[in-house]
Amino acid sequence: MTNLLKKLNPAQKKAVLHNSGPALVLAGAGSGKTTVLTHRAAYLILEKKVDPSSILLVTFTNKAAGEMKERIEMLAGSAVPFAGTFHSLCAKILRRDGFQIGLDQNYVIYDSDDQLSLIKQIYKDHQFDLKKFKPSQVKNSISAAKNDLLMPNEYQELTLGEYQNFVAKVYWLYQRALTQAQAVDFDDLLNKTVQLLRTKPEVTAKYQQQFEHVLVDEYQDTNKAQYQLSQILSMPQNNLYVVGDFSQSIYAWRGADYRNMLQLKTDYPKIKEYRLEQNYRSTQTILDAATQIISHNTTHPILKLWTNIEAANQIICLDNQTGELEAAKVVNFIKSQKGSVPLKEMAILYRTNAQSRLFEEALIRQGIPYRLVGGTKFYERKEIKDALAYIRIIVNPTDTVSYARATKLGKRRLAKLEKWRDENGNQDWTLANPQQLLKKALDLTDYRALYSEQVEEERQRLENLVELEAMAGQFEKVTQFLENVALLQDNYYVDINNPIGGNDNAVQLMSLHSAKGLEFSIVFMVGMEDGLLPHSHSMLNQDDIEEERRLCYVGITRAKQLLFFSYARTRYQYGSHTSSVPSRFLHDISGELLHYDSESANLDQNSKPQSEVRRLVMDDEFLDDVLSGEIDLEVFMDR
Repeated sequence: MTNLLKKLNPAQKKAVLHNSGPALVLAGAGSGKTTVLTHRAAYLILEKKVDPSSILLVTFTNKAAGEMKERIEMLAGSAVPFAGTFHSLCAKILRRDGFQIGLDQNYVIYDSDDQLSLIKQIYKDHQFDLKKFKPSQVKNSISAAKNDLLMPNEYQELTLGEYQNFVAKVYWLYQRALTQAQAVDFDDLLNKTVQLLRTKPEVTAKYQQQFEHVLVDEYQDTNKAQYQLSQILSMPQNNLYVVGDFSQSIYAWRGADYRNMLQLKTDYPKIKEYRLEQNYRSTQTILDAATQIISHNTTHPILKLWTNIEAANQIICLDNQTGELEAAKVVNFIKSQKGSVPLKEMAILYRTNAQSRLFEEALIRQGIPYRLVGGTKFYERKEIKDALAYIRIIVNPTDTVSYARATKLGKRRLAKLEKWRDENGNQDWTLANPQQLLKKALDLTDYRALYSEQVEEERQRLENLVELEAMAGQFEKVTQFLENVALLQDNYYVDINNPIGGNDNAVQLMSLHSAKGLEFSIVFMVGMEDGLLPHSHSMLNQDDIEEERRLCYVGITRAKQLLFFSYARTRYQYGSHTSSVPSRFLHDISGELLHYDSESANLDQNSKPQSEVRRLVMDDEFLDDVLSGEIDLEVFMDR
């Protein structure tokens, strides 16, 4: 026991040595929650003599479950057989006992693509209008209903308005089709297990007797079904031991509800609460900034993080005139640190995936390897390739590859595009304005209608298209634009002495959502502007603003040694410069923690980065000189 506890701090020891009954461990970022969970399991095995097979350990990824199993085995000398996600646990239970609620033991699991295909088939069979209510939006609404444990008839009783009535109809048809196919979706894995445990007492008793202790990680990310599962399986002993952090609940759009941790106190009035506030990751400056921002949330408890780490560099704020200069400044700093900090220890974090484009291009031009985490490189994204295929067809009707891609997107869409091109056949398309041509192609094909603003993943695709339009607006001719895209895709701009690829030591680019659970020596939180963080879709609702603030908190607490905030005063969107204001979250941080650097990026003038060229091209006076012939743009570019 002495060996087991010797590396734990006093708060961690208290949490690990919890006697029995329900416990809530509020674990701040970098406070060692995994250490507490694994040591708790080892303590139960070694000191309390609990059979390892009587411990249920639930995490939110199979990778995390695997790592915890290994650590428990190292600590206790025994493996915990039941460690995994809620979904994997439920899949096992349903394989064994699902037949008792009419589910075939050989049931199949439909993934997200399968679900969408089934809903589209329902639309086709019943002649539903694809444009009126998008299948992807309906799929998300059905998933939200299932997260709240609402069956089709229960959902129907709560409907308000035409859209919800339509969802109720599709939900009923969808669930019937799943039953006929002996299939379940991911939400059904949870819901049907809850149904089984609610209606079959003998099955419930079997699992309750088996699991003497239930340990759950990341409890702030549970939905209603997962909350009920953890409750049912921990009865009657109520040895429910959960770890979570209100301030790191950032997946409301996936059904996560941090209020489940508040509900625990109602359902278990005698629950013991432990707080882990000592941080082992970041400097006190970084922790103070995170605390000052998250303290403005009023709907949940806030932990006050502290550390013994002495280094306390100020957080650097990079004030930039444009998005291009923001990317240039960040990447030039990365370049200056390459020798002292491994590239993989530096991360660029952003609110929307569309923001990656400028940073990808800047890294490519400097020959700095990068890795896009949890996403696809900008020019490899489906919507970007689709949009480029349309304008390539206009410029070059013999482009068979683009034709094949456009045909798959819909023959009617392609026919409209071809008809317009033929009607305007006397033009030299190579001289066309790329931004106007791109916008026209997207309008003619009604391509944007494939995606819904109400679906998070699809809204990101629409944002990527806006970013592509902004990029197109920085070129005079469509051929220049397409050539630049091709060269970027082919890494043409990479310094031959510093090639990209085949290197695990790469700068990490990712969204703030993808950054959760990770840590880096140096973090750049970019696009710190109202409209980006907090996102424009979240600025009118207090709950949404609090979620954005939690997202900001997660980003800040990824940094170990150095943290940068950066923002642009203007961004090029929809064919013009749009003014931006620094994020309201920056105003929550006291001035002594911040150092503002508004000087221009130290650009390598020998290579004349494209971002600087674009900045000049977007300058009205420079553009007038080009149009009047006083400046030869091609000569300038060559120089």
